[in-house]
Amino acid sequence: MGTPMVRRLVEAGYTVRAFDTDPAARERAAAAGAEPAAGLPAAVEGADAILLMLPDSDTVEQVVYEDGLLDAAGAGTVLVDMGSSRPHATRTVAGRAADRGVPMVDAPVSGGVGGAEAGTLTIMAGGAADDVARIRPVLECLGGTVSHVGATGAGHALKALNNLMSATHLLVSSEALLAGREFGLDPDVMLEVVNGSSGRSGSTETKWPAYVLPGTYDSGFGLRLMLKDMRIAVDLARETGRPSALGESAVALWAEAAGELPQDADHTEVVRWLEKTHSGEELT
Repeated sequence: MGTPMVRRLVEAGYTVRAFDTDPAARERAAAAGAEPAAGLPAAVEGADAILLMLPDSDTVEQVVYEDGLLDAAGAGTVLVDMGSSRPHATRTVAGRAADRGVPMVDAPVSGGVGGAEAGTLTIMAGGAADDVARIRPVLECLGGTVSHVGATGAGHALKALNNLMSATHLLVSSEALLAGREFGLDPDVMLEVVNGSSGRSGSTETKWPAYVLPGTYDSGFGLRLMLKDMRIAVDLARETGRPSALGESAVALWAEAAGELPQDADHTEVVRWLEKTHSGEELT
């Protein structure tokens, strides 16, 4: 996600300094037009905004606290967490950042690598209205839709809930489509009809046609990242006292798939898991 986002910011006229612990990621960012930074402090020093695209809250906390980001950030610099983090952890980070004069906005995205490349991401921003307004021009370079969804942590909460719905859609859509195929229905015909009917979803409109039927399974979003977001969502439901029986069941099935698929499996490979495990074949 980071590389196409860097490219869009550079094309919009922003000066981007980029840092990643992976040298290959730094090289990709440089090729996209960023100024490669020798380290984290050099990347953030003097910046008007700091954008994080990291996999989880633990990594965000490592970078912000232990790796020195907060120490290097100047007062007034806007810190923007664009990954998928735990909402309550986000509020804690935001509180500590505020103590240093650094406002924070959580602005997770939906739309995958393709959306990042096209600048059509849906961005869900949480934070104070003034802070969101200040960073909005930057976010609008990256997303076709930028919505201020509430106070700090609201963006991460909505992102997790969205991904729980997305993952559950993919699971039940795939079970239905695989059953139809076994009955003798053509998957292309099924998708054409379903996508004009009430059963349609992002899974039937995009994921099956683009990644499942061609057999590429290359959406660019990992299965374990999806599972992490699903767990955040059901934890949130549990904390609010709302029942989430279907969500809990979906998490259990995705966890089973994660235990049997390769570590780097794309989230669309849950369909491959459904096909193979239910047929008795071994996954490789």
